[in-house]
Amino acid sequence: MRNLEGQLITVLGGGGFIGRYVVQRLLARGARVRIAQREPRQATFLKPLGGLGQTQFVTADVRDAASVARAVRGSDAVINLVGSFDDMQGIQAVGARHVAEAAKAAGVRSLVHLSAIGADTASASAYGRSKGEGEAAVRAAFPDAAILRPSIVFGREDHFINRFATMIRMVPVVPVLAPAAKFQPVYVGDVAEAAVAAIGSDAAGHTFELGGPQVLTMAGLMRWIAAATGRKRLFVELPDAVASALASGFGWAPGAPITKDQWLMLQTDNVAAGGEGLAQLGVTPTALDDVAEGWLVQYRRHGRFAQIAAQ
Repeated sequence: MRNLEGQLITVLGGGGFIGRYVVQRLLARGARVRIAQREPRQATFLKPLGGLGQTQFVTADVRDAASVARAVRGSDAVINLVGSFDDMQGIQAVGARHVAEAAKAAGVRSLVHLSAIGADTASASAYGRSKGEGEAAVRAAFPDAAILRPSIVFGREDHFINRFATMIRMVPVVPVLAPAAKFQPVYVGDVAEAAVAAIGSDAAGHTFELGGPQVLTMAGLMRWIAAATGRKRLFVELPDAVASALASGFGWAPGAPITKDQWLMLQTDNVAAGGEGLAQLGVTPTALDDVAEGWLVQYRRHGRFAQIAAQ
């Protein structure tokens, strides 16, 4: 465990899904952590994880350069975890530039930027383009930044596995869009370990693609979720023409199963190039089966009693 005793590390988006795991690991290593986000009160649940005075909470919106500059002032390192499917350009492109420029101006020694596999300024999807533009802006302003590109991130609070598990619990026939699309799900705890490991000179200037030990198709992932939750379901793999029409015609509607941009993202496999990013950062990847029991049990017909009955 790397010792960060006394260092002040600002985590933008520290109260989010990935952020809470990053903050926990930084506190365990003795760092002083400044959690910066638009609604810092939503992150105060993290305060008991640290010692007296070990955590700070500040208001910052990455779209507002002045608020970012205030948030990173005096920091030894900055970790930017902010991302969104809303205002992708403002948050993931312009916002990333604001963070990198502020970190450079403040004399921050280390910057870790969270991007995503598929980040590409020429991507067909707005998400991929905004992530790619964000990476380019970070490199231009802070060349020594470490950039992390995870595949789909899973864990207790995720919005991916949980969403499908809910759907599988509710309906007997499950439509599968883009059944052949490939993913390399990576555990949120491993991404957090990678973010902490990326602080410092060894990772400076490098880009790491982060994937777990398994590559699954969308259809395979859906069947895995059904098996893990004890649900027998009929899966119907939709032809691409039908799925594309659904995304184009109804993707704008609230609660739509998929948006047009998400459909475009699914046209490219979400698999780490080389698959060595975690290993390069000294992190052993965690498989879905290793942690699923701890949270997917809630989707079983009889909850925890389903496991007892099966023994």
